[in-house]
Amino acid sequence: MIIIPVKEGENIERALKRFKRKFEKTGVIKELRGRQMFTKPSVKRRAVVKKAVYIQSLQRQED
Repeated sequence: MIIIPVKEGENIERALKRFKRKFEKTGVIKELRGRQMFTKPSVKRRAVVKKAVYIQSLQRQED
């Protein structure tokens, strides 16, 4: 459970923004969207490899 302490006199929008940021980091929405439909293991592996290639190309450009 996510707990956000709200300080005395703190703006509610700021507390809500902190809550949303913390909730986003947990990855709940991403997991729910991923579970909505079945993806084959081969497609998952292909996505992982594609992401690795992309990150590696970014690192090469940086060097």
